[in-house]
Amino acid sequence: MTAPRNAFDPEEILAGILRWVRIESPTYDPSAVNRMMDAAAVEMQALGAAVERIAGVDGYGDCLRATIGGEREGPGILVLGHLDTVHPVGTIETRLPVRRKGERVYGPGIFDMKGGMYLAVHALKETLRQRGRPALSVTFLFISDEEVGSPTTRAMIEAEAARHRYVLVPEPSRGGTAVTGRHAFQRFRIATYGRPAHAGATNLQGRSAISAMARLIGTIEAMSDFETGETYAVGVVQGGQWVNVVPIECHAQVLCVSPTEESVERVRRNMLGLAGEADGVRIEVEPGPVRPLFRAHEGTMALYAQAQRLAADIGFDLRHGQFGGGSDGNFTGAMGIATLDGLGVDGGGAHTHEEHLLVPSLAPHARLIAGLFETLGSDITPRAP
Repeated sequence: MTAPRNAFDPEEILAGILRWVRIESPTYDPSAVNRMMDAAAVEMQALGAAVERIAGVDGYGDCLRATIGGEREGPGILVLGHLDTVHPVGTIETRLPVRRKGERVYGPGIFDMKGGMYLAVHALKETLRQRGRPALSVTFLFISDEEVGSPTTRAMIEAEAARHRYVLVPEPSRGGTAVTGRHAFQRFRIATYGRPAHAGATNLQGRSAISAMARLIGTIEAMSDFETGETYAVGVVQGGQWVNVVPIECHAQVLCVSPTEESVERVRRNMLGLAGEADGVRIEVEPGPVRPLFRAHEGTMALYAQAQRLAADIGFDLRHGQFGGGSDGNFTGAMGIATLDGLGVDGGGAHTHEEHLLVPSLAPHARLIAGLFETLGSDITPRAP
């Protein structure tokens, strides 16, 4: 029996999302990430996709490329997203168990962004079941190190995107607002080096690297301008070895956000300008992974207009804007490829123990993605499936 149109069951979608959520996959645990990639491979193979496993490097998990051929030759649609999370293995048994409270369902990575990636898989399944092959080929690229800035996958993402006409990124939705631009992100590693001494007997002879770092953190974060969106945040600090020794090393990681090109340059100057030596303490600054500024351009806005028409047919108003919160869409948008981000689930609490999705968003957002699969590159007038 042929499935009826609009056959998008939120409970069915949720059940699939929860299968993925229960496979914990923190970035720094490659075995855990690979178990998640195993599950994604099974889902894509069941759809008839050609699946390629891409071995991880530098201690990160594998990535996965899965392609469904289209009716037409040429560049197709890339669905880009990650399956790594910030939550350590065991979080699901302790501080963030899978649970449902009304319209909210909680779990590690359920919002950012396993919910969105599974949503897109379900949308493709419904497209194939209801319509058959899409006009354009659809390739899913599942990334393993996005939460730490995609240090080993950026080149692969950019090379893959260059072969496609459109990029859809099912990162978390912003309450029905698509992302047509993202602020730039820069990461820095900072080290302070002091002078050792016995912490009890000869304390004054030492220079504490931890104390120096504490002062430096205040200096760094005070440079934030929350009104303009240029922000500096220290998120990881490690220092000292023995409590009875004045610490001679301390290390920190800094995440900086820039809404404009001028801000990008200013942040870099400010951070690199911290390096130097004073009062027996040496400061070193090392630039890390960068997510370039993604500004809305003609191709992206045309793609957004198509999505907006589909959303209106479904029954919701799809707005758009440029936001912070980096994604792999920064890379593709900055390349000038038509990129529509923020197509995932509604919810909140990303990267916290309150991470959740909102069940009412599942069916309409899946229908929107399916509508894009159905109409992009075809002669079909955009309408919701």
